[in-house]
Amino acid sequence: EVQLVESGGGFVQPGGSLRLSCAASGFTFSFDDMKWVRQAPGKGVEWVASITSGGGSRQDYADSVKGRFTISRDNAKNTLYLQMTSLKTEDTAMYYCARGDGYSTSRYYHRGQGTQVTVSS
Repeated sequence: EVQLVESGGGFVQPGGSLRLSCAASGFTFSFDDMKWVRQAPGKGVEWVASITSGGGSRQDYADSVKGRFTISRDNAKNTLYLQMTSLKTEDTAMYYCARGDGYSTSRYYHRGQGTQVTVSS
């Protein structure tokens, strides 16, 4: 059974930083492209960032987070990360790690339960 468990969310002031983690199990993590998506209250799911399988040599980002967020992976730990810096109020959302259904899309076959990120002064 595929399981994705996110952690690391919280409350932060604008300009602050957070690092999200996603522990993966139930599949061969290193074989899959992975992504982060988010959903703000009352809005649809938004793709945030993706990383390719294996060594993760390629990373791609939504324009809204480019230059501020960094996606990475540790295949030895079966863990996906999202380092978020220079956070803005508009980054407030539930963040999910996800697997499948297109590389840089908001679609997925599996996602975790999410971790809440709230950016507010």
